[in-house]
Amino acid sequence: MVSQSFVHKFIVVGLLAGAAVAAAQAQDLSKYPDWSGQWKKPAGIGNGPWDVTKPAGRGQQAPLTAEYQSIYEAKLAERASGGLGGDPTSQCVPHGLPRMMVGIYPMEIIITPKTTYILSDYNEPRRIFTDGRDWPAEFEPTFNGYSIGRWIDRGDGHLSVLEVDTRGFKGPRTFDGSGIPLHTDNQTIVKERFYLDEVDKKFLRIEITTIDHALTRPWSVVRPFQHESNPIWLVVDCSEDNRNVVVGKESYLVSADGFLMPTKKDQSPPDLRYFRKSK
Repeated sequence: MVSQSFVHKFIVVGLLAGAAVAAAQAQDLSKYPDWSGQWKKPAGIGNGPWDVTKPAGRGQQAPLTAEYQSIYEAKLAERASGGLGGDPTSQCVPHGLPRMMVGIYPMEIIITPKTTYILSDYNEPRRIFTDGRDWPAEFEPTFNGYSIGRWIDRGDGHLSVLEVDTRGFKGPRTFDGSGIPLHTDNQTIVKERFYLDEVDKKFLRIEITTIDHALTRPWSVVRPFQHESNPIWLVVDCSEDNRNVVVGKESYLVSADGFLMPTKKDQSPPDLRYFRKSK
């Protein structure tokens, strides 16, 4: 039979070990920046353009290949006629990278020595591994991709810059809500650099470079986020009351009284071959 004193010593040793681990982690965290709280888009940016310095849509001057510029133009034409072209999230498909960094809803950055987490009330949680790992031999493609990061010391003894490399994607994904496309081969590579503004620490800058076969060259933008000291967090479920329906390649709408409606003028109904025709 195990004595009570042995059990007591076992519990004490366990507690001390846990405290030591916690203390070590706290010591490690002292090297990292404090990016806690809420980060949101500054006023005036909105949810539209990927490059915040240029107008939305064609004004972005996305460096698309001729093939993917043609695809984009077709999506814009479908959107103009009432369709959902170029916006897979209308069907609650996750934004994924790079579009999730538009930051439609505010985000929270949680830093630990081995992993940095990016959370929001709209996108899927994102993990950036900073434990020195190499790329896995195999991994399941996801909309967010697989992110490996490393912290940079600018020379003052503190880790203040996070550099991230993400690959391993699935699609469809776009740059923004207008439908600027990425290549269907999903061989995208996204490189990011996170750091606080040197003048105003209330602003977080994220330099994002996308390398993709739909582009003629890497496309680099800087997305700013502003710290909110009194945050309000929302719970958003994309599937809640979503009335957009895609059948085949056509988008339709479910009316308030539960009937399928067209989204475009003179739109044909979907193929009803598996339904019994009314007599």
